[in-house]
Amino acid sequence: MVQKYQSPVRVYKHPFELIMAAYERRFPTCPLIPMFVDSDTVSEFKSEDGAVHVIERRCKLDIDAPRLLKKIAGVDYVYFVQKNSLNYRERTLHIEAHNETFSNRVIIHEHCCYTVHPENEDWTCFEQSASLDIKSFFGFESTVEKIAMKQYTSNIKKGKEIIEYYLRQLEEEGITFVPRWTPPSLGPASEPLSASKSQTTSAAVLVPDAAALKEGLSGEGLSSPGTASEAVVGTPDDKLDADYIKRYLGDLTPLQESCLIRLRQWLQETHKGKIPKDEHILRFLRARDFNIDKAREIMCQSLTWRKQHQVDYILDTWTPPQVLQDYYAGGWHHHDKDGRPLYVLRLGQMDTKGLVRALGEEALLRYVLSINEEGLRRCEENTKVFGRPISSWTCLVDLEGLNMRHLWRPGVKALLRIIEVVEANYPETLGRLLILRAPRVFPVLWTLVSPFIDDNTRRKFLIYAGNDYQGPGGLLDYIDKEIIPDFLSGECMCDVPEGGLVPKSLYRTAEELENEDLKLWTETIYQSASVFKGAPHEILIQIVDAASVITWDFDVCKGDIVFNIYHSKRSPQPPKKDSLGAHSITSPGGNNVQLIDKVWQLGRDYSMVESPLICKEGESVQGSHVTRWPGFYILQWKFHSMPACAATNLPRVDDVLASLQVSSHKCKVMYYTEVIGSEDFRGSMTSLESSHSGFSQLSAATTSSSQSHSSSMISSE
Repeated sequence: MVQKYQSPVRVYKHPFELIMAAYERRFPTCPLIPMFVDSDTVSEFKSEDGAVHVIERRCKLDIDAPRLLKKIAGVDYVYFVQKNSLNYRERTLHIEAHNETFSNRVIIHEHCCYTVHPENEDWTCFEQSASLDIKSFFGFESTVEKIAMKQYTSNIKKGKEIIEYYLRQLEEEGITFVPRWTPPSLGPASEPLSASKSQTTSAAVLVPDAAALKEGLSGEGLSSPGTASEAVVGTPDDKLDADYIKRYLGDLTPLQESCLIRLRQWLQETHKGKIPKDEHILRFLRARDFNIDKAREIMCQSLTWRKQHQVDYILDTWTPPQVLQDYYAGGWHHHDKDGRPLYVLRLGQMDTKGLVRALGEEALLRYVLSINEEGLRRCEENTKVFGRPISSWTCLVDLEGLNMRHLWRPGVKALLRIIEVVEANYPETLGRLLILRAPRVFPVLWTLVSPFIDDNTRRKFLIYAGNDYQGPGGLLDYIDKEIIPDFLSGECMCDVPEGGLVPKSLYRTAEELENEDLKLWTETIYQSASVFKGAPHEILIQIVDAASVITWDFDVCKGDIVFNIYHSKRSPQPPKKDSLGAHSITSPGGNNVQLIDKVWQLGRDYSMVESPLICKEGESVQGSHVTRWPGFYILQWKFHSMPACAATNLPRVDDVLASLQVSSHKCKVMYYTEVIGSEDFRGSMTSLESSHSGFSQLSAATTSSSQSHSSSMISSE
């Protein structure tokens, strides 16, 4: 497996020329990097005007590896080739390095770049990317990978120290300024030759990225930190600044930074226009121990869930019922000693049975979601107030009054459902859970609930029985005395409702609650569907008025699909769900419905009115089709099979790898369609026309399609 690394943008608050003077002092060897034994110059080129300097070195490294491994490999030192391309005119330095030793077994590449800060020409930016691919190594592939990653990250951390060390050395020698390069005064006859050479070399300097990973050969890594406002303003949506990460996200290891940047880049490429905040991306990474593939999977599921149920707007569009405001004994109360928002829940005083009977499970769930959304907002506010990253909150649960009434089965079922949803969509938001005055019945509740709680979350629980919270290691260790609530013998008045029994007059029947629950979660305009190999999902739209517009908006949540639109003069058979056992999905995974009968023939029974559109996983697609004829239109999402290479019957490697990403030949889409009269649609036609068209015109081979006038505009976000 290829290991990759991508650094954030690191900013040195020194001019480019001074940084270059410090960097050059690293050679031929650097005492701050003990493994860097020596280096020899292989080749060197300088342009006549002095603007370009290209030097290639062979570097000798003493890798810190077990002696037995070195003996088996038959080497004491490892050699790398490093090429530095310095352009004083453009004020850039590109560094490329690759391993020479064991190059047929291990492939290591690194690319580093020093450039001028786009907003401050007296500052210098540094970035690096790297990759490590171990093909084989005498059966010690895993060991070698761990050694390489450990030493690489270690030397990245030393990068800041190295540059600062040589900057101080220059300052001690009285060198605090290095003048910029200026063109020499040359005669007219020699100017064209010089310019030609400079331009040729400059073009060679700008080598494409070669993501690379070696043991600290050129990894300057870190820069002296500044402030969050000093991020690279020129590319705010594309890159993360190291100072911003430290200020708003916390201290991350180099590999953790790399995971964040790479996952963020993937989201920018596939989920354009709806990127989660960096803090939220980091939460999903932490929840999966920075495994990018696992974090990406659960985050994409959560993004789909948020869009489907419009969770982003819950604080602005949903008002909790008065029953919740009066009898839900929970609320926000200042913050703990670490600056985390503090949520107080008097569970023992809350009538969970009465709330479930009066409101239903879904209303309670929605209220808890609004609490979590408010928690995210408060974390952002506290980050600004306290000047340090705060990404989670503390929850204080008072269990005084907890009894067997709280173990009512429907109430426990509702609690487990809430825990499941919160765990899946708000990972790593609970910083600490303080459970106070736990009664004897608590172990019963804990036995029921704890299996549904993630291990990482469970480790954050602190449980106190009776008045133990008042002693050493108790509440005062986590919350300032001044804000301990009055009902816990504190001095601070707490505005959290006291709860109490919900009047039975507010109870509703099971039928009323079921209808209310259905109403809450069918407010979304989106529907989900599963698409399988050989079993597309299809929906039917009947058009009475020929001058109508069919519009669609869908997200490809998993796998790659082909989107088609067909027209038929006669109605297909009533929709039937796929009869295959493995494909009979009617719940959260989405439905799968086929409408086009297998005996139908394209061109005779139905016609294609749009060219097929291939949509990749993660894409969001919007478009429209202006109909000319009435009849029945079928929108189809079909599994996309990767075609084999045209020149051979063998599939391409990329195709095989792509096909493996779709497990069990299953895709998921979330879609919304609407039919609008053309006279009503013209008002928004301009915005659609300005979108990039992803549908090409129909080919001449589709003869029957001439019966339908197509005006399709589509954009992928």
